[in-house]
Amino acid sequence: MAAVHIWRRLILALLLTLKSIHEYNCNLNMSFIKVHETSDFSYHNLPYGVFSTSDNPMHRIGVAIGDQILDLSVVRHLFNGPALKTHQDVFEQPTLNAFMALGYDAWREARKALQTLLAANESTLRDDVSLRSRAFVHHSSAVMHLPAEIGDYTDFYSSKDHATNVGIMFRGKENALMPNWLRLPVGYHGRASSVVVSETPIRRPQGQMRPDPASAMPPVFGPSKQLDIELEMAFFVGKGTKLGEPIPLEKTHEHIFGMVLMNDWSARDIQAWEYVPLGPFLGKNFGTTISPWVVPLEALMPFVEANPVQDPEPLPYLRHDDPYTFNINLFVEVKGEGMRDAATICKSNFKYMYWTMKQQLAHHTVNGCNVRPGDLLASGTISGPDPDSYGSMLELSWRGSKTIDLGNGETRTFLKDGDEVTLTGYCEGRGYRVGFGRCEGKIIPALQQ
Repeated sequence: MAAVHIWRRLILALLLTLKSIHEYNCNLNMSFIKVHETSDFSYHNLPYGVFSTSDNPMHRIGVAIGDQILDLSVVRHLFNGPALKTHQDVFEQPTLNAFMALGYDAWREARKALQTLLAANESTLRDDVSLRSRAFVHHSSAVMHLPAEIGDYTDFYSSKDHATNVGIMFRGKENALMPNWLRLPVGYHGRASSVVVSETPIRRPQGQMRPDPASAMPPVFGPSKQLDIELEMAFFVGKGTKLGEPIPLEKTHEHIFGMVLMNDWSARDIQAWEYVPLGPFLGKNFGTTISPWVVPLEALMPFVEANPVQDPEPLPYLRHDDPYTFNINLFVEVKGEGMRDAATICKSNFKYMYWTMKQQLAHHTVNGCNVRPGDLLASGTISGPDPDSYGSMLELSWRGSKTIDLGNGETRTFLKDGDEVTLTGYCEGRGYRVGFGRCEGKIIPALQQ
């Protein structure tokens, strides 16, 4: 075990050195588009999204840089590399699915082409006034849409701190983690039809609840009284697979296209009554919100860190030594009706995850389950070791036993109608950020029965 820790320290030192070199090289090659150092959408990010405008309602693919969106349908003819020159039509599609399906080499080629086109010393786009006027759209003029057609959605449960907290609440300290939790990435299949893009209102769900679980009283029906958030991140599967063919762990990175922020809204009282024996159902499938911009994994690699020590050691098909844990700062804000400013209720980090994305995808497919471009795989609630890093109100209020202070006399245990929830996240470089934008949703009242 001591040797393992030594190797981990050496790997981390090498990563920090490579990160410094990367930042130095990147800062030598900035874009001709002006980008503030606190902007999520730096030259080193270049996330993909799908947008439309009032003068052109067609959904089309764009890349964010600063306060601008580069319309790839306008510049598709400039992607002339070997992987893309015969597939330029993917940038005219209304979703990212066709582009993601091309695979790892095409994604890397597209990113390199974009970095070249947007570089300060490259004249092709910079000096063509007509092309620039057609190719760039200001963020304020764009309406964002779901970036992909999501065929399937899987939600994991990969934060050890979160799983431990919830286990303590419901089962006590001695049985906080189920016997399988340290052996495999636990997950379940969610509802893809109710995954929505940021700023879509979320209606308070209704269902059966048992107000007093200890009593023999029958359940009641009505609006959820324990509506919660879950701070998560998710990744889109790029290239698909055939049924019966697992993705070996060493190939998983070739199928992970990029990441988004996710708020997996949860009705805790509905969930508590329904989830045994088959897991979440109506308490989860009423709405899941994702941010509109998909950050490529290549943009996140400068912020990779050594993986957490996993004890007991996973089975061979889940072992990997190459770092795939990312230092992504995460925040949750809540703004109630009548509040002038939003209150930050959580500061967490994606590096707290116990199971990596590679392990999640390898486990998901080890039985031969096929994946398709646009499939969405989520992390599960991201909680850290400290109370202010807990990624759900269930934990922050410790199952409603204490209040969450929003300032100026406003408190919560769970969400009220009219509450606006905003998730943000970014990696911090030297003078730049690689960010995810905003993942927002407002709670609207339940429908009257």
